[in-house]
Amino acid sequence: MKKSIKVLSLILSLFMLAQLSITGFAADTEYTIVSPYSDVVWDGDNAWGAYKGTTHTHTTYSDAELDLPIMIKGYYERGFDFVANADHGVTGVEWNKAPAKLPLYLYQYILGNKVNHLTDEEYEGITSGTYPLENGQPRGTGMTCVTGGNELGYITLTKSHVNGYFKSSDIGNAWDGGENSYDEALAFVEESGGLSHINHPGDWLQSNQNPDVVNDPEMIKYFGDLLLKYDSCLGTEVFNERNGTTGYDRILWDNLLMYCLPYGKNVLGYSNTDAHWLSTIDSSFMIFMMEENTEENVYKTMQNGAFFSVTRKLRANEFEIGPTEEFDVIDTELPYPMFSNVVTDGHKVSVDYSDAKQIQWIADGKVIAKQAVNGNGSYTIDLDTIEGAEDFTYIRAEVLGDGGMCLTQAFIIDDGSAPLTWEEETVEMTFFEKFMSWFKDTRIYVLFQEIARAIG
Repeated sequence: MKKSIKVLSLILSLFMLAQLSITGFAADTEYTIVSPYSDVVWDGDNAWGAYKGTTHTHTTYSDAELDLPIMIKGYYERGFDFVANADHGVTGVEWNKAPAKLPLYLYQYILGNKVNHLTDEEYEGITSGTYPLENGQPRGTGMTCVTGGNELGYITLTKSHVNGYFKSSDIGNAWDGGENSYDEALAFVEESGGLSHINHPGDWLQSNQNPDVVNDPEMIKYFGDLLLKYDSCLGTEVFNERNGTTGYDRILWDNLLMYCLPYGKNVLGYSNTDAHWLSTIDSSFMIFMMEENTEENVYKTMQNGAFFSVTRKLRANEFEIGPTEEFDVIDTELPYPMFSNVVTDGHKVSVDYSDAKQIQWIADGKVIAKQAVNGNGSYTIDLDTIEGAEDFTYIRAEVLGDGGMCLTQAFIIDDGSAPLTWEEETVEMTFFEKFMSWFKDTRIYVLFQEIARAIG
């Protein structure tokens, strides 16, 4: 009898151990979580700062409605810490200097718009923080001028827009690039030793008319192959201005992460004002975690991904990651939600957040955890409790609040295996497909499209 009891106890013990191994989904799986925030110092005497900025905005040096002094002072008034001007085909210089003046934009003079730059005194005051705000008081903190930005190319009437960032102000001015396709622009930036990202891809995809196009394997491959082909192309914009034509670009971003990460290429998600007038300055922007607010650190952070992307306006959508309700809180006093600490430990990621009412975690385009929250708090996700986590390529977090939405960059799930080797494919197309591919990148196509929109 005693022997039977011992055998039964042994069987039950083995069964319980088996159950533990089943419920601890990813506990025994070897992988690491690679965080873009691993070097950030979050607290203490040497804590890094959280700096608000944009790397994509415009003036009357190209096609904006307002001149550089008005735009720069508008950013300064609204608490921005750094700004990179990126006029179309005009490489940005210090704000107290005139960049290249291109014949295409002479129409600004015909319209009576000012085309000028800051005085030396204004530049010194804004970059040092001594320039007075509208209330007459000095701001106290300076705004960093990031030079070298250029939205390629010179002729703006195309859909394939790329932001290049160059080391020298004589690169990129009046660059046309034939019909200005993505491939030509990205190649030019790489050959020039610069950095780039793809701007508002939803505009090119026309995802407003067909949201499902962001899940089209051919379109994912199209943009994914561009990112893989050019090492200097860091990612895409996931938020742009009011997200009028780009409301689904963060769904495309998830698909591009899944496409590119197996080849060892991360895809950073940028968020920019793309402002042509003051009313869109408080629309979409980024928060860079930097040891010090310098131009050098801005460029460094653009590459290492230690930043968060914020938008203040986004339409509702039917996709799983939402949002389920549209929000528009541009130029309100509502504080935008934000992350203030990110720590990885084994298979766990812990974040502190503020001004949030919902947090969700996304892995490979799917929501794996979601929770209503109230204001400020902390959240830890443990991948060992989530079935199939060992097969994820990445996870990322979003917080939604009354003041907008804020995203982390992707945390990469690295199982130690060697990345796949990417090779460019030669795609055989019919004559009609070749023609349409060419036609979509032409200026006449955009003109027809804009006329059709106006009639509609």
